Amino acid sequence: MKGREIFSNLLCAPPIFIRIDGRSFHSLADGLALEKPFDEKFASAMVRVATRLLTESGLSPDLAFTFSDEINLYFTHLPFRGRVEKMDSVVASFAASALTLELTTPAPLSFDARVIQVSAPLATEYLINRQGEAWRNHINAYCQQALIGEGMSTQEAARALLNQPSRTLHDMMYRRGVNLGMTPAWQRRGILIFRKVEKRDSFDQRTSEPVEVFRSTVSANWELPLFSSPEGRTLLSSLTG
Repeated sequence: MKGREIFSNLLCAPPIFIRIDGRSFHSLADGLALEKPFDEKFASAMVRVATRLLTESGLSPDLAFTFSDEINLYFTHLPFRGRVEKMDSVVASFAASALTLELTTPAPLSFDARVIQVSAPLATEYLINRQGEAWRNHINAYCQQALIGEGMSTQEAARALLNQPSRTLHDMMYRRGVNLGMTPAWQRRGILIFRKVEKRDSFDQRTSEPVEVFRSTVSANWELPLFSSPEGRTLLSSLTG
């Protein structure tokens, strides 16, 4: 019967991204009474989930980029010999379990997962694209919440915003006293979680002589530059090779 396992032998080669998205997280937000349009405690929980994926999952992604209910994981070395089905299922299930622990959710939650094949240069373009999506998500979230606060239903607000250009939505919020260009950077540009090597002075216990020790730690950047800017591209190139 093993031969009937569909896609069980589908393989991919590094580098790749695995993107996970929360499934029906609007219900989760309502159940947890999360602050709208953005909840910093939820964002912190997503950062901790991404950190767990880097350090505790055994999958060893190089970095993670998260915004809203999405996490993007970059891999230059693949677990499970690059088996797509295995990687997708383990990443999604680990993230769901980790977020359940972080939030003590009142109901089960889940993520879906997909593999995106890239090259090292395309990794930068992919992250630029996802940061652009973070900006669009940010604009829509503020505008939708404003319209709901003015009496529209969720469905009516969604229809009113459908296909509206970003400039129009930005002006809509500016007229309501909100400059979307001045909201917290993590809401507009997402959060990057990555490994960095720190050099520390220490002593050799055998000789008591001073030595330099290099240790890998995980850091989260909540104040990201635009990835498409020279500063942003330099940052991404240093992390993705």
